[in-house]
Amino acid sequence: MALIAPSGRITAANTALETLLGHGPGELAGLPADAATGLDLGLDGDTRGPYHAVLSGRREQLRCTRRLKHADGHTVWAEVTVRPSGPDGGALLSVLDITERRELREKLWHLQMHDPVTRLPNRSLFVERLTAALNDSATGRIGLCYLDLDGFKAINDTHGHRVGDELLSAAARRLSQCTNGTTGTGTLVARLGGDEFAVLVESSAGTDQLTGLAQAMLAALQRPFDVAGQRLSVSASIGVVERECAGVNATSLMQAADTTLYWAKADGRARWTVFDPERNAHRMTRQSLTATLRPAIERGEFVLEYQPIVALADDTLRGVEALVRWQHPQFGRLTPDRFIGLAEENGAIVPLGRWVLTEACRQARAWQLSHQHRPPPFVSVNVAVRQMWDSDVVADVTRVLAETGLPAGLLQLELTESAVMGPAGRPLQALQELSEMGVRIAIDDFGTGYSNLAYLSQLPVRALKLDGTFVKGFRTARHLNPADETIVTALVDLAHKLGLTVTAECVEGQAQADRLRRIGCDTGQGWLYAKPLPPERITAMIGGTTGFADGS
Repeated sequence: MALIAPSGRITAANTALETLLGHGPGELAGLPADAATGLDLGLDGDTRGPYHAVLSGRREQLRCTRRLKHADGHTVWAEVTVRPSGPDGGALLSVLDITERRELREKLWHLQMHDPVTRLPNRSLFVERLTAALNDSATGRIGLCYLDLDGFKAINDTHGHRVGDELLSAAARRLSQCTNGTTGTGTLVARLGGDEFAVLVESSAGTDQLTGLAQAMLAALQRPFDVAGQRLSVSASIGVVERECAGVNATSLMQAADTTLYWAKADGRARWTVFDPERNAHRMTRQSLTATLRPAIERGEFVLEYQPIVALADDTLRGVEALVRWQHPQFGRLTPDRFIGLAEENGAIVPLGRWVLTEACRQARAWQLSHQHRPPPFVSVNVAVRQMWDSDVVADVTRVLAETGLPAGLLQLELTESAVMGPAGRPLQALQELSEMGVRIAIDDFGTGYSNLAYLSQLPVRALKLDGTFVKGFRTARHLNPADETIVTALVDLAHKLGLTVTAECVEGQAQADRLRRIGCDTGQGWLYAKPLPPERITAMIGGTTGFADGS
């Protein structure tokens, strides 16, 4: 403790304060408490005014934490309190040594903010530094490399966690060495968890700097590691993000880096990949579509169009294929290639498939009833692989035919080879039951899958739909590929000998249709006849008011 006169000079100090600061008896007396000499409270603009207000009796107290200097040069952290000492002015100064408390707090903070295995900053400290860098980048740009070790899990599982931890430490040292020569005003290497690391370049000089750093880290990690008497090899996948700081927050930057790391792994691993906004937009669109698929079915956002299946012999309408479209409120009209794969991934294909089946059969029944003087067209509905396994297709078809009144012979189910060409079991049994009901079974995209001809003879199949790749070379005589014609001829002959009809897909020109007709193909489907059409256009065709001449 010390007494301070109204002038700010120390009039007396007790032995404890003199000892704390390394001064002899009486050496502090007469020195200014707030000057660069003596006690040196190190007052700044925020505390100087309140300090003098206490000395003059206009303020009751000032309390602050200050770093004081011991006479031998080392630092003493202290909690300083100044209170008025009497009506004539002056103050009582109390100094509490908090050095040990502060050092303990710093140690605890370090333990809290650093990884115990690699001694690198952990995720919490990394995000803290990233947030600060976004607000204080010297170049106005920031860079981030997000990486994980390819093959680390196998090493950890095989050799144990002790060896795995040593490998992580060795990898951390190499990553830190790679950043030593990085230009800019600061880099930080952190372990985010598991085998994931991140490198922050606080003031990036551009994408080239970040990709150069990523390449250096790849090369460093690909060198073998000598750990616990063993030589181990790993590689790394790295996602690189470099951008302006304006309008960016730590969360979005980390998400972009994580996404780019996923791309690097998906592209083959042991490589770096730079964030691509267009690719990310596609990913976000996929996520949005996936999340809204099931609600869209309930909201009635799907519609069906129908593409004619035409007899090649006389150009008469024999059937139609039902093709689903998504009238998306944000992305507009979407074709099946945009969402069927997603529906199969998340299981929405089952309720969507039921809706398509119901709507297609309802429409086919309406055509049958409204054109009883003409042979009604059959309707062909696609059935996905997952529908065969995750739903009772037989029960679904039985229910829909009963509800709509459509004869089973006017329904054709199209399945890809991958859905039916496999070990005998549930799909084969279901197909047998459907065939016995009178439902037509067709193999879609034939010739591009297993093409297991021996197994084909065991299936209750009525028709084959040749994949469009086989008829692309039929467009003109000048570009005719003899191999294509040989393959198609052989497939048609085989199908006919098995009692099957053949539909050629993607018929786009008259030359193709003429050649397919000569080969013996039964029906054709493609833009030569019509693109997928709304049901009222098909109604007109059945009634004979429009034809296929305009291909519309």
